[in-house]
Amino acid sequence: MIQRKQTIYLLLAMIITVICLCLPVATLIPQGMGVDMPVYNLWVVDGNGGHQFTVWTLFAILLVTCPLALFAIFLFKNRKAQIKLCVINILFMLCWYSVYAFHAINLGDKYQASFQIEFAAGLPFFALILYFLALKGVRADEALIRSMDRIR
Repeated sequence: MIQRKQTIYLLLAMIITVICLCLPVATLIPQGMGVDMPVYNLWVVDGNGGHQFTVWTLFAILLVTCPLALFAIFLFKNRKAQIKLCVINILFMLCWYSVYAFHAINLGDKYQASFQIEFAAGLPFFALILYFLALKGVRADEALIRSMDRIR
């Protein structure tokens, strides 16, 4: 199971996703007086130290991809299901970026602040690449098994 390269890719993608869940993905910098407001996947920390749960959808999308990646690792004998889970995770990562762009536009207007992207916002892109590499590896394994079945 762990010897396959796609298992390593899925495991790394899951670790990167968990790291992204913990780090701020953006900062809202007020145009006038005020304090910078970090934006996490689950909440926005406002100027008073309170939490505004306006961006919870980012957290929900990443939270769904983690168990799917773990489940795909343990489905090493069922390559077709692994392919489907990799494609679903790729779609979730693309969905995360579309929701992120939506919140970037809306949060800037809501708080009268400029939206500054942080390093953690790029982590889902690396996870997306790793899911794509895992998908490519699973498809290669499936093609190898099919070619061996043709020879028999």
